[in-house]
Amino acid sequence: MGDDSEWMKLPIDQKCEHKVWKARLNGYEEALKLFQRIEDEKSPEWGKYLGLLKKFVTDSNAVAQLKGLEAALAYVENAHLAGKTSGEVVSGVVSKVFNQPKARAKELGSDICLMYIEIERAEVVQDELIKGLDNKNPKIVVTCIETLRKALSEFGSKIITLKPVVKVLPKQFESREKAVRDEAKLLSVEIYKWIRDALRPPLQGINSVQLKELEEEWVKLPTTAPKQSRFLRSQQALKARFEQQQAAGGDEADGDDDDEPAPQVDPYELLEPVEILSKLPKDFYDKIEARKWQERKEALEALETLAKTPKLENGDYGDLVRALKKVIGKDANVMLVTLAAKCLAGLAAGLRKKFGTYAGHVVPTILEKFKEKKPQVVQALQEAIDAVFLTTTLQNISEDVLGVMDNKNPSIKQQASLFLARSFRHCTQATLPKSMLKAFCPAFLKQVNDSAPEVRDAAYEALGTAMKVVGEKAVNPFLTDLDKLKLDKIKESADKVELLGKKGGGGAEKKAPAAKVAPPAKVAPPAENPARSSGPPKKASAAKSGGPPKKGKSALGAKGKKVTETKEFIETELSIEVCEEKSAAVLPASCMQLLDSANWKERLASMEEFQKAVEQMDKNEMPCQALVRMLAKKPGWKETNFQVMQMKLHIVGLIAQKGSFSKTSAFVVLDGLVDKIGDVKCGGKAKEGLTATAEACSLPWTAEQVVSMVFAQKNPKNQAETLNWLSNAMKEFGFTGINVKGFINNVKTALGATNPAVRTAAITLLGVMYLYMGAPLRMFFEDEKPALLKQIDDEFEKMQGQSPPAAFRGTKKGGAEEDGEEADEQEEDGGGAPDIMDLLPRTDISDKITQDMVDKMADKNWKIRKEGLDEVAAVISEAKFIQPSIGELPMALKGRLNDSNKILCQQTLTILQQIAVAMGPALKQHVKSLGMPIITVLGDSKTNVRAAAMTTLQAWVEQTGMKDWLEGEDLSEELKRENPFLRQEVLGWLAEKLPTMRTVPSDLMLCVPYLFICLEDRNGDVRKKAQDALPTFMMHLGYEKMLKATGKLKPASKEPVSALLEKARAVMPAKPAPPPGKAGAAKSSSGGAPAAKSGPSKPKPVIDDYDDDDPEPETKSKKVVKPGAAKKGVLGKKAPVTKAKDEEDRSGVIFILVPNGKEQRIKEEKGLKVLKWNFQTPRDEYVDQLKTQMSSCFARWLQDELFHASDFQRQVKAIGVMGERMEDELEGTVSCLDLILKWFTLRFFETNSTVLMKVLEYLKQLFPTLSRENYHLNEYEASSFIPYLILKVGESKDVVRKDVRAILTMLCKVYPASKVFPFLMDGTKSKNSKQRAECLEELGCLIENYGMNVCQPTPAKSLKEIAVHIGDRDNSVRNAALNTVVTVYNVCGDQVYKLIGNLSEKEMSMLEERVKRSAKKTPAAAPPPNRQAAERERLQREHPSNPNATFMRKPAQQPQEDVPNKLNQARAQNAEREHSHPSIPKEFQLDLDMIENDHTRVSELPDLVQHKLEELLEPIMMPEPKIRSVSPHFDDLHNSTASTINFVISQVASGDINTSIQALAQIDEVLRQEDKADAMSGHIDQFLIATFMQLRLIYNTHMADDRLDKKDIFKLYSCIIGNMLSLFSMESLAREASMGVLKDLMHGLITLMLDARVEDIEDGQQLIRSVNLLVVRVLEKSDQTNILSALLVLLQDSLTTSSGSPMFSELVMKCLWRMIRFLPETINSINLDRILLDVHNFMKVFPKEKLKQLKSDVPHRTLKTLLHTLCKLTGAKILDHMSMIENRNESELEAHLRRVVKHSGNFSGMKSDRGTEKGQDDRMSKAKVSDILSEIFKKIGSKENTKEGLTELYEYKQKYSDADLEPFLRNTSQFFQSYVERGLRMIESEREGKGRIQPSSTVIPQHGLDSGSVPLNGEEMKPAVYYERLKILRQRQGLENNSRQAQLLQQVEGDSGPTRPITSLLSKPSVASSTDMLQSKLSQLKESRESHFQQEQSHSHSPTRSSSPAANLDDLKKRLERIKSNRQ
Repeated sequence: MGDDSEWMKLPIDQKCEHKVWKARLNGYEEALKLFQRIEDEKSPEWGKYLGLLKKFVTDSNAVAQLKGLEAALAYVENAHLAGKTSGEVVSGVVSKVFNQPKARAKELGSDICLMYIEIERAEVVQDELIKGLDNKNPKIVVTCIETLRKALSEFGSKIITLKPVVKVLPKQFESREKAVRDEAKLLSVEIYKWIRDALRPPLQGINSVQLKELEEEWVKLPTTAPKQSRFLRSQQALKARFEQQQAAGGDEADGDDDDEPAPQVDPYELLEPVEILSKLPKDFYDKIEARKWQERKEALEALETLAKTPKLENGDYGDLVRALKKVIGKDANVMLVTLAAKCLAGLAAGLRKKFGTYAGHVVPTILEKFKEKKPQVVQALQEAIDAVFLTTTLQNISEDVLGVMDNKNPSIKQQASLFLARSFRHCTQATLPKSMLKAFCPAFLKQVNDSAPEVRDAAYEALGTAMKVVGEKAVNPFLTDLDKLKLDKIKESADKVELLGKKGGGGAEKKAPAAKVAPPAKVAPPAENPARSSGPPKKASAAKSGGPPKKGKSALGAKGKKVTETKEFIETELSIEVCEEKSAAVLPASCMQLLDSANWKERLASMEEFQKAVEQMDKNEMPCQALVRMLAKKPGWKETNFQVMQMKLHIVGLIAQKGSFSKTSAFVVLDGLVDKIGDVKCGGKAKEGLTATAEACSLPWTAEQVVSMVFAQKNPKNQAETLNWLSNAMKEFGFTGINVKGFINNVKTALGATNPAVRTAAITLLGVMYLYMGAPLRMFFEDEKPALLKQIDDEFEKMQGQSPPAAFRGTKKGGAEEDGEEADEQEEDGGGAPDIMDLLPRTDISDKITQDMVDKMADKNWKIRKEGLDEVAAVISEAKFIQPSIGELPMALKGRLNDSNKILCQQTLTILQQIAVAMGPALKQHVKSLGMPIITVLGDSKTNVRAAAMTTLQAWVEQTGMKDWLEGEDLSEELKRENPFLRQEVLGWLAEKLPTMRTVPSDLMLCVPYLFICLEDRNGDVRKKAQDALPTFMMHLGYEKMLKATGKLKPASKEPVSALLEKARAVMPAKPAPPPGKAGAAKSSSGGAPAAKSGPSKPKPVIDDYDDDDPEPETKSKKVVKPGAAKKGVLGKKAPVTKAKDEEDRSGVIFILVPNGKEQRIKEEKGLKVLKWNFQTPRDEYVDQLKTQMSSCFARWLQDELFHASDFQRQVKAIGVMGERMEDELEGTVSCLDLILKWFTLRFFETNSTVLMKVLEYLKQLFPTLSRENYHLNEYEASSFIPYLILKVGESKDVVRKDVRAILTMLCKVYPASKVFPFLMDGTKSKNSKQRAECLEELGCLIENYGMNVCQPTPAKSLKEIAVHIGDRDNSVRNAALNTVVTVYNVCGDQVYKLIGNLSEKEMSMLEERVKRSAKKTPAAAPPPNRQAAERERLQREHPSNPNATFMRKPAQQPQEDVPNKLNQARAQNAEREHSHPSIPKEFQLDLDMIENDHTRVSELPDLVQHKLEELLEPIMMPEPKIRSVSPHFDDLHNSTASTINFVISQVASGDINTSIQALAQIDEVLRQEDKADAMSGHIDQFLIATFMQLRLIYNTHMADDRLDKKDIFKLYSCIIGNMLSLFSMESLAREASMGVLKDLMHGLITLMLDARVEDIEDGQQLIRSVNLLVVRVLEKSDQTNILSALLVLLQDSLTTSSGSPMFSELVMKCLWRMIRFLPETINSINLDRILLDVHNFMKVFPKEKLKQLKSDVPHRTLKTLLHTLCKLTGAKILDHMSMIENRNESELEAHLRRVVKHSGNFSGMKSDRGTEKGQDDRMSKAKVSDILSEIFKKIGSKENTKEGLTELYEYKQKYSDADLEPFLRNTSQFFQSYVERGLRMIESEREGKGRIQPSSTVIPQHGLDSGSVPLNGEEMKPAVYYERLKILRQRQGLENNSRQAQLLQQVEGDSGPTRPITSLLSKPSVASSTDMLQSKLSQLKESRESHFQQEQSHSHSPTRSSSPAANLDDLKKRLERIKSNRQ
């Protein structure tokens, strides 16, 4: 008991493995309770028992084991982890439980197995149970069989895979133990329930008694299919439904279970293959060619016995098939022919798809042999050809069948049709496409009319079967020529047809004989798609054939086409009497009578009536044929009067357009049209008629008829014009359906014509055809003379790069169906290119491949074999393009591919390349016979042979696509070969091809087991290639499916393979995007290949699902690809295939986007799974690792180029391509950025400077691009790149160092400067002195631009390390260190001495000396840069919350201009005085010298970003100007709101519609809120300029671009108009708009109103109404002077421009009339001086006489009305407002005004006023004038009043413009005269500038100049001087339009008096446009600065002013308070 007490205390899990059985028993009992108690299946408690579960079931004590089994069952049922234990536990159950005597133990063991199946471990359980069948203990065997039976009974055949069970079943019937045999019998009965007759063939070998017993049991079974009664955990929904059905009584189950029918089991799959080749008699081949027929019969009978084997092992049956073919084709003994056919049928049935290789060789022979009439021969041949058909596809044998359809022998034709009828039954809509019907239907139609009734009946049956398969709609278009009787027969045949796919699974198999396997194989197709077996055929086909888009389109198109074309083709030829009768019913009687009148005038009148009648006729009532026959009635087309003839031809066109015009009608008119096409007067109408006919009857048919007719004539003019018409028609109709072969010979005739016009027309036509066909077109004309060929090439050269125009004709009738279905065919056939290739003339070389040639290639002597190969190569070269029938050549070449002589092997590969190019897409049918042997050659031990084989393989795939290579077991059989070379080549090839495919055949799964084997191959290269291929397999098959496949691996292999799968899952590439919609693709290009050139944004032609030639349909190609050559580029040239392939491959994407690829690489490096990128010099393992990482996300060719071993030029080109594609593939570049940068680091360790420079060039492009995209490098990327980049900063070449420094500068935009700093600090420790120096310089730049916070880890630590280098032995390093420390000194002053720590006395003295020198070199004129901005930039960059705000950093050194401007000189003079105030800090000054002289900074503007306006729109406080010598710095210039608005406005004019709309939306948000709208003040002109620039862009560019959606343009227009309406609803903002800007805005709006294209847009009328409303709003709310002036200038411009629209001028005048109407209300706010100046300028250009000469008198009346209204409102005072006109005599304005005033009622008053004024003027004596001027000049001469004096002089001169100042200036110095002139100019420019900014008459209180802007030393240096310079700089950067700032300047300066209206100050006319206005401002500002400087100089010689700052302090404070209040 003591022992018991010991283990009783132990935990349950320890009890379970205790050595005492009682302890274990107790443990199992407690464990059972615990397992039943735990509710959470994922509880950690389960994990404790994971390793113990096997011990539960294998316990040595029977009692304990029983309880252990119960516990194990509970565990498996409830634990989430239980699945992991399935293998070991089931194995334990089989070996240790099933042999127990206790039935309870066996029952529990069986339950455990079934429970594992329930938790999704069926495969493991089944494998272990099948292994148990081999156990020697019969008890175990019996229980295993019983468990399998239970599993099948409960879970069904879906869960339990029957193939392995059936495979071992026969063996159990042979057991000695009766119990085993009985249990096997029960299992057989259970299996039969599920698969029925499919079980018979595998059990044919068991004892006959047993078989009989089984048969008896099988008969007793119910006919209903069994149902699954137990369900997997994943089938709980199914389980619930099953339970509901059971509860309902079980009756409903029959109907509901149809949703998921049980999979039909193919008995073939259950059989084991048998190898028969070795079992053939040794003398078989000798006997089969023996002369005696008995010997031949013996050989065939021996073969027949072997061929009856249901499933044959794959092997080389080529010789055997050849022998049988020879017997069938040539043996005269029909009995032997029958035997051979049976043998052939047996081989085909036994090999199935593996026989497809030989199908193409035997089908033609069998078809030819159908000439035999003996029934037994025919039946055997039918069975043979039917069996062969099941091994191949209809497409592969279509050429052979079509070849015998027109054979002279009716038996052959009959049997060919019957064969097709039987074959069609196996087809679906997908496998019987329209292209196949298009090929077969014409042949059937011929046979329908055949004289032999059996041929006709066979054709009816074939057509009926086709109709049953694809539906009537698909077949009817081909049957339009048949009469109703024949159509009814076809439909009757269709009704009789019973498709194999419609039969139920059981019924189909019951009819099959038990011993034969081939017939049940025919039922296999429905098994592929069980859903097809129910429902009507139309629905099924629609569901299968391409989805709803195609279904809808084809249905619609077919309907339209059927209606129209039936009328065209069925219309029979009418007699002339019937035609007259029908015409008389619709034409006037007089018209009919006069048609053939002798008088041409009467005929003309008749034609006019004819035309009217036709125009009024309804389409359904128009008898087209009758009408055209009336037109052709005498004189018909021989009409001599050209007017009558023109009318006739016109009527033909009308009838063709309006009526249902048939080909019968077309035949009547075509002769006449062609005859008159060359006529000078009637040719145009004839061409119109031909075009109308082509629209009615299709261009392809019309073109063929017309060309053949015209070349039957000998009229060169007609020939030339016909060819010209055809050229144009092809552009209008497109190239679809054109039968090039139909008229190519006539084009050749035209090229050889003596008439040059005909030759020219033919060459032009070829040019148009080239647009659609591309390079292959030239093949037709290679035999022409060199001179002619050169002309053709020149024409082709012209067309290169052009896209074919979009077809706009011929798309209404039948176009929908044609387009939709043609697109489908193109997708199936590989993008449309094969259609063009089919047009090429191909030679049939089968006759040239003689038996002698074949024998030579098989000769024992290698030289003779070589001769044979040479002859074959010569035949192919001579033929150029060949047909797919090449006789015995495939078998002969296949033999040479494994030739012992490797030279011959390579020669054979070269011939196969030739064949690929020559045969084109038809090569597909030879993939199995010749393509797969090429793959075998990839296993050759010689590298050059393998390379040649790979080149050949690529050439073949280029023509065939990948689908055929992946179908069937052939590829998996190749991988099965244990050849490392073969495996690595094939896997490498698959890794390259699979990522480019959208879908793959399911047979790819057959390769997976061998792929897993390769993952563990002993050869490293094989393993690597297998790992590369793994993700590409997974992208198609899926992770789950591949993981499931690992279940069949050995336990030791399963774990590593699963780990590799998990790894591959992370880097699995995404599938290529599917092509665009078929209908869209068909519409976009009516031809095949041209869509490839349709532009960078258009997709390439639709590609085949399996085709890999164009990996990315959406890819932009930098090179212009010739049309038609997108896939077959090699055809037009003799260049090697490989080159063309390379070019083609390179057109795809270069970076493959791998989801989370970069993150996975980072994770692997952090987890040390790969080498960390850290080395002194790169070792091979780093390079290999990088190659491996790049292989999954770089294009194969790009990686090959980048790692090219010998040719550095290849690397340079690769970098160039990466640079070119950077913008296009930016996302890919970013995803692979870490790998790109790592590859660049490898280049830094190489000595090749060419590659290095290219790398640096790429990096200079890369980092700004990343910055624009707001991308920031992560730590992983930076640490693996920056340290190696810094190595190159010490390069000996200056150009490299310069580039690296520039890259480091750019790097700080994408990586924080504070993090770059430590890398540079590490660089200062280098042994390379240049590197140390450059790193120190760069550190100085970082500190200068980003402040001290950039120093990491701390400034003190960093500075100490930098200061160490002051003592460096290298002079350049010392200087760099000193300069860096001085930079720190400039930033933080004397604190630097604390930071650098202790220096030696010598080093300290050097530093102090350098600091002093730098202080002298850095006067106040060039203060340090603005550190606040840099600091702000740094903070923004380093905090990810606002990653967008980045600024360009200042260059290290900026050279100053040699000739400084005046302001620089002034500053230099003041430098010493300013320097005498060291207490004033200089940190916040602008370095204006540096900025102003740096003209390169325009290009360095940062990319501004959008800001949240809500955060920024706050009241802006004005800083107080400081009274000091330092140039004031206005913080307002850097105000964030202004800069944000500037940026947003700049985006309004963006070329990108979305960007512009977003910017407009932001501005609209501001304008709609009254409290924020004021922020726009000062930006109005800038905003309006951006707006009308956008309007101009839309008008000139967007509206003309067909690719843009008009809805987007409408949206943009709406946004613009909405913003304008918001803006012009606020009068305060609207009045800020200047005259020039308003002029341009009105121009843009009126142009928009007149744009006819706008009306075409949906809601275009609404848009125009909105613009009209906006124009009214602009007229009302703008400054009335500005808008009136703008309209006058605009009217003048529009009348001056001859090309202008009269409507434009009319609308401008309407605006003026509206303004005139409101003049009474607005006259007081109008500046009449400016208006009269504009009128004066107008009248100068358009005097009265010239105005009257205009077509319209409205401009004259408008001007007169304006002047009359002004005179009426102001009276005689109007004459006082002409002060701005310098020479009034230049126009008639004054005279006109005087006349108007004179005739008005105010004339007397005016006269008295003028008289008084004149009297006053006369009374003003010369003495008084002299006194006034003297007083003014005194003031100018005094220091205090000089400004006042100049102002008075300016105003006097304005008032008395003719005043003579000469006497007063004569005695003064030249300096004084210059000073006065400049002063007057400055006042004029200032007032003009204020007037522009402040058009309203605002009165500002006067303030003296001596109050705020006078410095302490008496020198007058106003802020305006600096402000003007900054203003110019802002203009240069495109940021100047801030009138608010100008107002600020005006207020800071103060004014000398009340501000007068602008019109009283200006003496020059306003500039005409906004651009001129900016130029004018610049010149005025320049003059202003110069005059001010002169003024300063004159004052510098005067004594110090008496007014001190203290005296003016109160005044200054008041001014500052006023500025603040105004700003608020």
